[in-house]
Amino acid sequence: MAVRGNFRNDFRRFFIRGLAAVLPTILTIIVIVWIFTLIQKYIGTYINRAVQWCLVQYYCLINHIPLHWKGPDAQWDKIKAFWQTYHLGWIGFVLAFVAVYIFGRFVASFIGRNVWAVIDQTLSKTPVIKRIYPGAKQVTDFLLNEDRVEFSRVVAVEYPRKGIWSLGLVTGNGIEALRKKLGIDLLTVFVPSSPSPVTGYPIIVRRDEVVDLALTIEEALRFTISAGVLTSSPQKMQEKLFARTDSKTLAKPKGTATDNTNEVQNKEKDDS
Repeated sequence: MAVRGNFRNDFRRFFIRGLAAVLPTILTIIVIVWIFTLIQKYIGTYINRAVQWCLVQYYCLINHIPLHWKGPDAQWDKIKAFWQTYHLGWIGFVLAFVAVYIFGRFVASFIGRNVWAVIDQTLSKTPVIKRIYPGAKQVTDFLLNEDRVEFSRVVAVEYPRKGIWSLGLVTGNGIEALRKKLGIDLLTVFVPSSPSPVTGYPIIVRRDEVVDLALTIEEALRFTISAGVLTSSPQKMQEKLFARTDSKTLAKPKGTATDNTNEVQNKEKDDS
């Protein structure tokens, strides 16, 4: 029974150790494959069909065949066979990236910026869509926006009341008008919400009422997303996990012959 229990404990410890080492890589690969599949399925596929249609129409044009929106079936079969033989499905994926780049250049222009502002407002006011679109926009803005807020350091503040400490990110020196009127040093602190740090509360507090923490911005966000479970970097957590499993493996279980011998020797010393 003891051997079976030790094997079960060792298996559990080393399985968790292997999972901690492999899982981040697997999840990263899954996310990359999911993004690739999403682009290929919902954008690249239709771009490939559009390219094939253009080739069919070009064939009709150079061979003086009357143009038709569908084109000859025989030519479609040739194009599809050619596409599959030379594995040209990646063309749609590449063109999708190019299309996104061109769209980005358009949105950055004066006309495109105003057109997209109208579309954005329309989507934000459309029934059903307005419940989904703003949230998705907040997430993408937080991850991809070039003009993101610069957090200088991580602090702890007593918020929302005295005695309750919240994790905050310093974003500035407070409002200048308020600082001049009060005559004290202030800090603007963003208190992120859990588990979504893209939302939160900007608060203004006295500089002497915050406690600086030796945490990076990444560690603070990880703490918020995990609801306080994760407090250190993945590498540090992995090292701690490995050290814990190693120490448990090397530790001698109670009740061994060595332990019993030591107990007998200690008892003899006490009796003497």
